[in-house]
Amino acid sequence: MQTTRQQKIARLIQKDLSDIFLRYARTLTNTLISVSEVRVSPDLAIAHVFLSIFVGGNDATQRADAARKVLDHINDEKSKFRFEMGNLERHQLRIIPELNFHLDETIDKMERIDTLLSQGN
Repeated sequence: MQTTRQQKIARLIQKDLSDIFLRYARTLTNTLISVSEVRVSPDLAIAHVFLSIFVGGNDATQRADAARKVLDHINDEKSKFRFEMGNLERHQLRIIPELNFHLDETIDKMERIDTLLSQGN
């Protein structure tokens, strides 16, 4: 159960990272990155950021591999994203949380369930 303070900080981080990833995705071709959820630790030092990464293409396995590559690239440059976020939030937060990026697989799971349900009919 997150406190009100954690929820407010999570929303702030989600908004600012969404803007940052909107600019970042413009450098990539056929890629859309959205921040689906942010969970902040009770001490406000760590933020778990869940990203939905959509990559253009027809084959689902190629799209999943491309999304993993984009996530790996984001993890390699997470200090850059933390710095940019720190510039936006420097007057609102005393400590800029460490960012841990995760791939949000909710949509993929929904597609698999829909496929299984349609095969059952």
